Amino acid sequence: MLNLSYWEVKNWFSNVDYTVVGSGIVGLHTALRLREKFPDSKIIILEKGPLPQGASTKNAGFACFGSLSEIIEDLKNHTEEEVIGLIQKRWQGLQMLRKRLGDSVIDFKPYGGYELFLQDDEASYTECLQKLPFINEVLKPLFRADVFSKEVDRFDFKGIQEYLIFNPFEGQIDTGNMMQALLKEAVVNNILILNYQTVSGYHDNGNGVEVNTNDFVFTTKKLLFATNGFAGTLTNGAVRPARAQVLITAPIPNLDIRGTFHIDSGYYYFRNIGDRILFGGGRNLDFEGETTTQFGETELIQNRLETLLKNVILPGQEVCIEHRWSGIMGMGSHKNPIVQQLSQNVYCGVRLGGMGVAIGSLIGKELADLI
Repeated sequence: MLNLSYWEVKNWFSNVDYTVVGSGIVGLHTALRLREKFPDSKIIILEKGPLPQGASTKNAGFACFGSLSEIIEDLKNHTEEEVIGLIQKRWQGLQMLRKRLGDSVIDFKPYGGYELFLQDDEASYTECLQKLPFINEVLKPLFRADVFSKEVDRFDFKGIQEYLIFNPFEGQIDTGNMMQALLKEAVVNNILILNYQTVSGYHDNGNGVEVNTNDFVFTTKKLLFATNGFAGTLTNGAVRPARAQVLITAPIPNLDIRGTFHIDSGYYYFRNIGDRILFGGGRNLDFEGETTTQFGETELIQNRLETLLKNVILPGQEVCIEHRWSGIMGMGSHKNPIVQQLSQNVYCGVRLGGMGVAIGSLIGKELADLI
């Protein structure tokens, strides 16, 4: 344990009102909402990494709320009311994010989203075409227009079914810009962010919470966890980590692909970033192996990503992979996020289901509003 100085105790760890664990999308929105509600409070964010761990600075930057096949799949495991409610939350969260930071700051581009179906995915393709009018009808009260439509492929993809499914309401953002802007807002609002601090334990004694980190112990009036994929022990296993592997190409001359794209019920996804292609997914190749909090890439998934990239997305083109990485999402048997009080002074907002960009700002608000 580190012996803190008098000054450190006085300025950082005395009379702490709110401690948020996790400086990702949810954690920062939680802290900013607490600042709005309690202007004179002392707010600390503890972050175990040098940058927000998990997925907030590692995601693909999809401003989306679910592809057609994902929504159809969700309707098999959830009620229609639940699915519509979840889509509504994702849509509301995206509007909150855009309003807070501004479209120019996050480089929001309303290119629309597309779903494509591989040639051997006839069953899903047929089901989506059949159920498209029904899903549009279900979503019409929310969007006041048809969300999904058939489009002929104009991108020269190979090895896919004849039609793409287009969604004009989907867009893309710059994940790095978004997170930098949120971190700056936190600093401006006198929210203290301490990096390299892992919470090893806590004790709610009724009057406050004693928090143990790797370096010191302190007391806070309220403790709020926004650790998403790392929240398994907090929620008795209701949240499972899900690693997402990603690659990005070097700039591609005359790249004509603009938009966000989904393949195989969203298990694969790609987009342009300027003249590059970012491509991620493939955890369905090894669900057990990808249920982990360890960052890293595997040959199995990276090879599949490269094969699809070269044979389907950019056929006949020389493609250079410039960078690879991974992020940790929070999944569960149910798609609804968990926003709840764990004890008298401890709360959590977790299980974002791979939709952190869309729903993170709203979950942060809901978590802060539990207090």
